[in-house]
Amino acid sequence: MIRVGVLDMQGSVIEHVEMLQHIEGIQPIRVKYPNQIGEIDGLILPGGESTAIGKLIKDFGIYQSLKERMIQGMPVWGTCAGMILLAKKIIGEETVHLGVMDIDVRRNAYGRQIDSFRIEKRIPMVSENPIPLVFIRAPYIERVGKTVEILAEHEGKIIAARQNNMLVTSFHPELTEDMSFYRYFLQMI
Repeated sequence: MIRVGVLDMQGSVIEHVEMLQHIEGIQPIRVKYPNQIGEIDGLILPGGESTAIGKLIKDFGIYQSLKERMIQGMPVWGTCAGMILLAKKIIGEETVHLGVMDIDVRRNAYGRQIDSFRIEKRIPMVSENPIPLVFIRAPYIERVGKTVEILAEHEGKIIAARQNNMLVTSFHPELTEDMSFYRYFLQMI
């Protein structure tokens, strides 16, 4: 049984847990406390509000153990706000949250909630078929380091990337019925 954590501070936690429940051999774990970090095989950092989540991981005392496990190689997938949490640099801001992935991210790059949109895109590393992608106040990546692999772009902006044990997506796979990114992430574990 593979134990996949979903950081349970704020955001689309339930949606990720429900998607994971559809995959045989996976046990989703809602992660809130430092002692849970050692009990999981991989972790999803959900979409939500990155500033709030960044503050809560410190308030709940989970920051240090979380960062250490990521540096040691625990697979982690940041969706939307999760991408911002992992980034080494947030454009136009002094604050960095976990700062473990060599990417520069622009917050709310696609506008406000009203500017949300959905597209379908073929991402060869993830699926042979087009995948539905939902963007809600989504960030995008402006710069990647040498060891970061770009998985997908939209209109010249990087929307999915991977660096070793870290995966990030600007969009919300948990708001679709498509399991492609979940299967891709599980292969990393």
